[in-house]
Amino acid sequence: MTEETNAVPAWEQRFRAARVSLPDWAEDAPERALYVSNATGTFEVYAWDRAAGGHRRVTDRPNGTTDAELSPDGEWIWWFDDTAGDELGVWRRQPFGGGPDEEAVPGVPAAYSAGLALGRDGTVVVGTSTEEEGTTLYLRRPGADGPEVLYRHAEYGGVGDLSYDGTLLAIDHTEHGDAMHAAIRVVRTADGSTVAELDEVTGRQHPCGVACLGFAPADGDTRLLVAHQRRGHWEPVLWDVADGTETALELRDEQGREFPGDLSAQWRPGARSLLIEHEYEARSELFSYELATGVLTRLDTPRGTVSGATARPDGTVEFLWSSAAEPSAVRSTSGAVVLRAPGPVPPRSVPVEDVWVEGPGGRVHALVQRPAGEGPFPTVFEVHGGPTHHDSDAFAAGPAAWLDHGYAVVRVNYRGSTGYGQAWTDALRERVGLIELEDIGAVRAWAVESGLADPARLVLSGGSWGGYLTLLGLGVQPGDWSLGLAAVPVADYLAAYEDEMEALKSLDRTLFGGTPEEVPERWRASSPLTHVERVKAPVYISAGVNDPRCPIRQIDNYVRRLEELGKAHEVYRYDAGHGSLVVEERIKQLRLEIDFVRRHLGDTR
Repeated sequence: MTEETNAVPAWEQRFRAARVSLPDWAEDAPERALYVSNATGTFEVYAWDRAAGGHRRVTDRPNGTTDAELSPDGEWIWWFDDTAGDELGVWRRQPFGGGPDEEAVPGVPAAYSAGLALGRDGTVVVGTSTEEEGTTLYLRRPGADGPEVLYRHAEYGGVGDLSYDGTLLAIDHTEHGDAMHAAIRVVRTADGSTVAELDEVTGRQHPCGVACLGFAPADGDTRLLVAHQRRGHWEPVLWDVADGTETALELRDEQGREFPGDLSAQWRPGARSLLIEHEYEARSELFSYELATGVLTRLDTPRGTVSGATARPDGTVEFLWSSAAEPSAVRSTSGAVVLRAPGPVPPRSVPVEDVWVEGPGGRVHALVQRPAGEGPFPTVFEVHGGPTHHDSDAFAAGPAAWLDHGYAVVRVNYRGSTGYGQAWTDALRERVGLIELEDIGAVRAWAVESGLADPARLVLSGGSWGGYLTLLGLGVQPGDWSLGLAAVPVADYLAAYEDEMEALKSLDRTLFGGTPEEVPERWRASSPLTHVERVKAPVYISAGVNDPRCPIRQIDNYVRRLEELGKAHEVYRYDAGHGSLVVEERIKQLRLEIDFVRRHLGDTR
C-alpha cells in the first residue's frame, strides 16, 4: 500500500478523522449520555441528549480531557481536572445542560485518581493516591458540607462500586502487598465497618486476583458481580456479600465447551441477566446470560475487537467495534450504527495475520500485517505497553501509517500480556523486561527466517512499557535491531521508581519482588541504563515533560549517558503527560519518527 496522492496522505487522514468512544449513559436517565471525541482536534468530553439529538462539548482544555462520569440522575457531569497531563488533580462538575464548572467535592486534596463512585441518593466516594498517604477514600454523605475519610492504607487500592441504595461500598485493595492480584473488601458507608472480604492472595500458595465488576442494579440486592482467576483465567461469579454465598456461572459455548479465554461480565438493567464478554487470542465476542435459566445467547458481532459494550434498558446492546482493517464505530445489536463521528471515515488498512511462534516460555502469539509487494520487508516491531495489556485485532492509526510507508508491522503478545491466562501474565516477575524480550526475540527470529523481515532493516518501537522494552532491547539484544523508537519509556529504572506515581511504585515492588534496596541486582539487570554501553543502533526518544508514569528526569539520565558515550540518538520533548490527547501533536510525533527511520534506513516507497 502506498500513500494517496492528494494533499493529505492516508496515514494522516486516519489520525485526523474524528473518533468517538462508547457512550456512557445515566442509570436513571438513559437518554443522557457522555462520550469522548477528538472532533475538534483534541480529545474532550461531550454530552449527548439522545432524546433531543443534541451534542455539546463539555470540556475545552489545551491538553484534552478523557475521564468523566454522569451522576445516576443525569443532572451532573463529573470530570477530572489535572494540569497539562500530569494526572494530579481534582474532580469538577457541571450541569448536563451546560453551565459553570465547580469543584465537585471541596476538601478533597489534589491527588492521583483512585476511582469515583456516585450514588443514587447523593452519596459520593472519591479515591485518591499520594506518596505521603497512599490510598485514601473520601466519603461525602448526602447533604453534608464536606468529606470524611472512609478508608486509608499505604498500599494501592481504589473505589470498586457503591451498592444501588448507597449503603455498601466495594473496595479493590492490595493491602497484602501483591499489586498484581487485588482483594475486595465491602464496607458499610454508615460507619466504615467491614461486611465481607474476598482475598485470594493472603496465605495462598498460588495467589490469584479478584476484581469488582459491580453491585446488582436493584434496591436491597446485596449481590456483587466479581471476576476471579481461580482456574487460571478471568471468569465471573456472583457473591452475595450479606451471607458470603457464591453462585457459579455455568458458561459454555454452543458445543457445550468451556471458553478458553478470559470472561468478563456486567449487569444488564433489572439485574436478571448479564452481558458477557469473551476475550481470546486478540479478539472478543459478546453473549447474554439469563440468571434464572442459565441460558447463554451469542450476540451478533463481527470478527474483530469489542473495545467496550453496554446493555441498554430497551434490551439492545451497544458496543464499540473495530478490526485492524476497519475503523471503529459504535454499533448496536439492533443492526444500527448508534453513533458515528462527524466528517469523513478514515481510510481502511490491512488485516492482521495470526502467527504462533515457539518461545522459551511457550507459544507466543503475534499479529502480523504486510504491505503490498514481496518481502523481505523493512519491519517495525511495535511493542505494546502495560505490561498487563495486549495487542488485538483492532484499528490503530500508528501501525497503519508504517504499512503505508512500505513497512511490515509485527506486534507480539509477550509473557506479561493479558488474554492468555494468569500464568502467562504473571510470568514476567523478577526478570522484568528480560522475559518479554526473549519472546520478542523468538518472533524476530521467525520473521527473518520466514522471509517476512529484512534483518538489516528491523525497527524496535513502542510506547510506555513498550518504550521501556525498546531501550532495554537495544542494550540486551544489540545485534538484533537496526533502530529504536522509544516513546515515554522507562529508561533509568532506579530513578523512575523514585519519581513515579505511588500506584506504579506498588506495582514495581510486586514485579521485582522488593524495592531497589532489597533486591538491587534485579533492578540493575532490568534497567536500560545498565546496558546503554552495548547499544549499537541509533535511538529516537520522545517524552512528555509532565509525565508521572515515566518521569522526565530518568529519561534525561539515559540521554545524558548516550551523549557521553557518543551514541547516535535524537530526543523530542513535548508539553504533556504520558502521551498527548492533541491530534496534531500525535501526527507530529509520528512524522518525526518516520523521518528518523527514513534517514537511517532509506525511503522504502
